[in-house]
Amino acid sequence: MSEISSDRRVAWLLGLAGLVPFIAGGLLAWWAPPVWQVTAVYAFSYYSAVILSFLGGVHWGSALQVPRPGNTRRLIIAMVPSLIAWPALMFNVMTGLWVLLAGFVLIGGYDISRDGREGFPRWYLKLRCVLTCVVVVFHLIVLLRLGR
Repeated sequence: MSEISSDRRVAWLLGLAGLVPFIAGGLLAWWAPPVWQVTAVYAFSYYSAVILSFLGGVHWGSALQVPRPGNTRRLIIAMVPSLIAWPALMFNVMTGLWVLLAGFVLIGGYDISRDGREGFPRWYLKLRCVLTCVVVVFHLIVLLRLGR
């Protein structure tokens, strides 16, 4: 039982650590010297695309790990974040960030749906909600900065 508790703690710590580039990018977009602001916004966008793709991989792995009805649908849905993230990087940065934000909201919605949460422990869904909320807020912070 302590091994499960340890895994949960590590997952939470790694998930929260994964927010550092979002938070740093959002803050630097506002308060760094102008040359660094541009770099921060692009770094934020690229990291966002990588993490959005990673979230699809979570469902891909889940579908392959445990055979259950609906896995074909989950495998297809698992591809959507990558197919949102990749073209988002080809748009201008502001449009791309809106597309990435929409991708996080969509996969977050799937994560909390009955089909999306099947096979995951309840604590994981809490973690996903916390992470998604912070990611959405920092997308809005960067978008606000770009809109000024």
